[in-house]
Amino acid sequence: MAARPEALDGLDLVFCALPHGESQRIVPELRHRVGVVVDLAGDFRLRDPDLYPTWYGEVHQAPAVLAEAAYGLPELFRDELPGATLIASAGCYPTAAGLALAPLVRDGLVEASGIIVDAASGVSGAGRSPKDSLHFGAVDEDFTAYGLMTHRHTPEMEQILGAEVLFTPHLAPMTRGILATCYARPTGAAGTLSSAEALSVLHAAYDDEPFVVVTDGPPSTKATAGSNCAHVTARVDPRTGWVIVICALDNLVKGASGQAIQCANVALGLPEATGLPLVGVYP
Repeated sequence: MAARPEALDGLDLVFCALPHGESQRIVPELRHRVGVVVDLAGDFRLRDPDLYPTWYGEVHQAPAVLAEAAYGLPELFRDELPGATLIASAGCYPTAAGLALAPLVRDGLVEASGIIVDAASGVSGAGRSPKDSLHFGAVDEDFTAYGLMTHRHTPEMEQILGAEVLFTPHLAPMTRGILATCYARPTGAAGTLSSAEALSVLHAAYDDEPFVVVTDGPPSTKATAGSNCAHVTARVDPRTGWVIVICALDNLVKGASGQAIQCANVALGLPEATGLPLVGVYP
């Protein structure tokens, strides 16, 4: 069925959850017909149109619109959302890596180069297209890396952090959830950074946030399942000098639809937690 933007005239808000590339074709017209468009695809996440041929394999069809899109990760870019008419909801992996690393990068406590993001996602992160590699018999009892050095979420992470990132995603034999383990080197300005100090930076960034929980122990994907919450923690290894920051979230909620609703709430001036679950379904 062909999209008819004129059928949506006058609506306060429209969510677009389309295959990659489709939003580029309809959003330029749609955004002038409705109050706010929230796009869940990657079509408007990257500011630089020259990145799309490299990471998405095709030229962007509406490059002029990229600069007008607000980036939808409220905890880090909330100021962009009120009054926005187009919001590019952040990707699932970049949400996890961004929430984990941004406070330390922004405070100048870790180097902005040589950052490693090692993350695993449940099978639902790949969508519902029938692929041999996603059949139960292929995924069950297996754990594989994919998209080596080419995953399209890499430039999105670098855009969030203003830093160089080596990203390796993995497919885990579970339905939903993301666990991102991130590694960075402390800067000279950080001095002898300790685990307690790294945790205090996360607490300062997120204790007033409704959807980010700073945990003392390692986060668990099951603890976030069904909620719009991300769980984060940090450690500094005095033996190797590495800073480790870990984030768990539900890729279908905080990594997708829940985050889109959160962005819409902020853009429309509604209470940010409206319609969003704060507590997971486990146990």
